Amino acid sequence: MTKKQAFTEVIKENQGIIFKITSVYTNNKEDQQDLYQEIVYQLFKSYKTFKGNAKVSTWMYRVALNTSITYLKKEKRGGVRIPIEKILTYKTEQEDTIIEDRIELLHTQIKKLNIIEKGIILLYLEGKNYDEIAEITGFTNTNVGTRLSRIKEKLKTQILK
Repeated sequence: MTKKQAFTEVIKENQGIIFKITSVYTNNKEDQQDLYQEIVYQLFKSYKTFKGNAKVSTWMYRVALNTSITYLKKEKRGGVRIPIEKILTYKTEQEDTIIEDRIELLHTQIKKLNIIEKGIILLYLEGKNYDEIAEITGFTNTNVGTRLSRIKEKLKTQILK
């Protein structure tokens, strides 16, 4: 298997990671597609230097989060603002509208967090433990715990308003 084929397989197996990150860091489908392409491009560029010291998913999260942060910083400097569309990327299969409303409310509140907070809470909601979050973000375990505690409190305050 060539490196190109191996890379394609890695992307196919882990495209959910990229999709989740792009849905948190963008406000509409077009931006989400642009960011998705940028992340794949950055993954491709850095694939040849990936040594396998970390899990592939950890490496992908790190590249995707860093690319998203850079993308948002460039967008802010450009001054281009696109109206926020409410896109619910996760819909429950249940017909229970209360649960759907709560998920939408949480998703809306997560969108209001700053770029670092979005990344940390996304990893937490993905079931990553503090060690994994610390490895992906480059923060210490203690810093991850502190930040998560503050993020949870912020979300709780925003939701209860």
